[in-house]
Amino acid sequence: MDPATRATGEGRRFLLLQGPHGPFFGRLARMLRAAGAEVWRAGFNRGDRAFWFDRAAYIPWRGTVEDWPEGLRAIIADKGITDIVLYGDTRPVHAAAAETARALGLTLHVFEEGYLRPYWVTYERGGSNGHSRLMDLTVDQMAAALARSDADGLPDAPARWGDMRQHMFWGALYHWFVLTGFRDYRNFRPHRALTVRQEFLLYLRRFLMMPFHRWERMVETLRIRLGGFPYHLVLLQLEHDTSFQKHSPFSTMAEFLDLVIDGFPRGAPPHHRLVFKAHPLEDGRTPIRADIRRLARAKGIAHRVHFVRGGKLAGLLNRARSAVTVNSTAGQQVLWRGLPLRIFGAAIYGKPEFVSSQPLPEFFANPARPDARAYRTFRHYLLETSQVAGGFYSSRGRRELLRQVVDMMLMPQDPYDALIAGIAAPRQQLRLVS
Repeated sequence: MDPATRATGEGRRFLLLQGPHGPFFGRLARMLRAAGAEVWRAGFNRGDRAFWFDRAAYIPWRGTVEDWPEGLRAIIADKGITDIVLYGDTRPVHAAAAETARALGLTLHVFEEGYLRPYWVTYERGGSNGHSRLMDLTVDQMAAALARSDADGLPDAPARWGDMRQHMFWGALYHWFVLTGFRDYRNFRPHRALTVRQEFLLYLRRFLMMPFHRWERMVETLRIRLGGFPYHLVLLQLEHDTSFQKHSPFSTMAEFLDLVIDGFPRGAPPHHRLVFKAHPLEDGRTPIRADIRRLARAKGIAHRVHFVRGGKLAGLLNRARSAVTVNSTAGQQVLWRGLPLRIFGAAIYGKPEFVSSQPLPEFFANPARPDARAYRTFRHYLLETSQVAGGFYSSRGRRELLRQVVDMMLMPQDPYDALIAGIAAPRQQLRLVS
């Protein structure tokens, strides 16, 4: 057997840093050990430790963020680390780890929410989102790589987010552990602006308000559906989200809202409406709804603007004329439906073949449609490389994910090079169920 194609953990020593909320990293470590690898976990707060049950392989970091790069190098030297695994690559401790891994020639494994949510998660090496290799790949290069693949069928477009309740549950539990274990990790600072207590209360409030928000969403969605008017959809993101903060020209969501609400009446026909769709995890830390109302009143278009809080995207998209976003992964659902899309941040799908570069007034007046064939090639390429069936937060999703992703981690090549070399692992056919 060619050792270049054998998935084995022999001689590999993995260091896992901060992962998705919940038990996914613990399950991943168990599978890596079964493959013959050694695995350690570096934890930065009580929440990291709570979901890691192998105390002998747990390394608590109680120092400061400033001291972390030196501390990480000491851990790497002491344990003989060959691979570093993390979730997202922009929070301070992860950005420092990524830089250290590159400097020392270690393999950096990066997990992220799926570029094609909700039935897939993202696995890449070296970086994700704006740091992904996808940013520099052209559609023609992707088509050439796919020529080596014999996969034909593509799953249909997802119609729902997935395991949202589990996501919120694990998030609230994680922040509870962080809050109650603060004395053990006095130097820990969240990578976001809010305190741990504020994060926990927001998660709890959002969880408790779900029934009311569901009713509110149903009423507003019904108004839009029965209104009979053409509308353009604005896909909002979390202001504190990494993609928004690190890979866009905006520092606040209000800046983006102002740009859209200013451009809409200058281009869209007067009988068209503007529908803002909030992120499913929007928790009220920023006054998005109030900002939309204030800006719409100032432009004299308050009667033409709607706000929908979370929920399913498919129904709104199916009736929309176009969509606008900063760089939300939901843009992929827009493109899959062949709808015109305008983005303002760096996104892996921001290719000239299928994303408009028109000024906003011109876009709302006469939006350019995407090249559907080029986007289908792009989507096919993602599904053959970095998109892995499953999820982080539900038990079923974790099982589906671990069936494939461990082999991908143990391969010498990253998913993109493996496809070019013609040795990519067979991809599981995913049955889409509601």
